[in-house]
Order: sequence, then C-alpha cells, then structure tokens
Amino acid sequence: MDIEITGGRIFYTFPFDIPILGKFQITETLLVSWVVMLLITGLCIWLTHDLKVEKISKRQAVAELLVETANKFVIGNMGEKFSCMIPFVAALFATSVVSNLISLIGLRSPTADLSTEAAWAIVVFTMITAQKIKTNGFGGYLKGFTTPIKIMTPFNILSELATPISMACRHFGNILSGVVINGLIYAALALASSKLFGLIPGIVGSVLSKIPFLDVGIPAILSVYFDWFSGIMQAFIFCMLTVMYIANAAEE
Repeated sequence: MDIEITGGRIFYTFPFDIPILGKFQITETLLVSWVVMLLITGLCIWLTHDLKVEKISKRQAVAELLVETANKFVIGNMGEKFSCMIPFVAALFATSVVSNLISLIGLRSPTADLSTEAAWAIVVFTMITAQKIKTNGFGGYLKGFTTPIKIMTPFNILSELATPISMACRHFGNILSGVVINGLIYAALALASSKLFGLIPGIVGSVLSKIPFLDVGIPAILSVYFDWFSGIMQAFIFCMLTVMYIANAAEE
C-alpha cells in the first residue's frame, strides 16, 4: 500500500527575488485561499443584498443572525469597548471555517499549510502586543518581562513568543492530522476492497478488485468528525484564544 502525503503544489515561481522574502511562488495554498476569499465575499454580498426594515426575507434573517452572533461573541468575551473587533473576529472565523471545510469539495485546505496559520498568528500577536503597549505604555510593557523577579525575564520572553507559535501549531496540527488520517483510511479501504473482491475467482474478481468500492460511503461518515466537527471547532478555538488574549492584554 503506497501512501504519499505532500504539501501544497507549486504552480509558478517568479524569476526575480523580492527583498527579504526571496522568490515569490504561486502555490496551491495561495490559490485556494483566493477561492476561499471569493466564496466568503460572494456569500456576504448575497446575504446583504436588498435589505429591508419590514417583512424581511429568510436570507436577511440569516444575515442578521450571523451579525448578532458575532456581536454577542466579541462583546460577551471582551466588553463593549472592543466592539471594533467584531468585523476582524467574524472575518477570521469565517475564513478559518471555509478553509477547513473546503476539502469536502476536493480542494486542499489552506489550513493544512502552516504558513496560513502562522500569518494569522502573527497578525493576532501584533494586535496583542499593541494592546499591551496601549494599556501599560512601552516602558510598562518592557517592565512586565521582569515580573515577578528579574531572573524570570528570559522565561517571560519565551512565554511571549510561544503565544503565536502555539496558536498556529494547534490549528495546523489538528487540520493536518485530519488530512493524514483521511488519507490512511482511503488507502486502507482501497486495499481491503482489492483483497476482498480479489477472492472472487476469474476475470470478474480481477476487474472488481481494481475498483475501490469500500471508499464510497464509509469515509463520508468519518468526515463528519475530521472535517465538519474538527474544522469548526478549531476555528472557534482560534477565535476564542484571539479575543481572550487581547482582552487580557487590556487588563494588565
């Protein structure tokens, strides 16, 4: 049984270097990320089209429910003063969910590439640091590394840097593990199908053993967890960590 799980394919590499970044590449992760953004943009335009004050449509009711849910989530966990964070958190959650679930239509999930979660984590870490500096001042932010005693400074710095790393790796690890497990399941079922139907004598068994019948239906049941539940849960956890870290930074 041969199993090969690789990263996103590289479709094109620009012949020139970008300062600091090096060569720019058009990868599968990048293309699918654009598809995700187009899907979310199209959905938002469709949901918010032709809004009314009275006798609203079911489409508008869904849009209002989503907005109300985002408002309650952010304000309930961060407070009214962070209402400006609602669009960011909602966009982050929508992008994460769609990226996680897009594998259901045969595309490689962008969140199965660590660079995607790393970019999100860096943005969130920058916002956390900016909030700490805004709350305590730059001097107070630096002084925080020396608490409770100065000898703890190296460990506090490592703890600070571990925040974006843990956020990125947690999300990436769960999504990639789902990809790997699904690949193993498909390969195992294909092998089992080949061996099972290979027991039929003659040309009938030879033909049927080459068709992976067991790959139909059974993986769909397992994808309820590995794709739907795990994908939505990881998006929720990433957003929850985002709002809690920023809210805690405002209270220091």
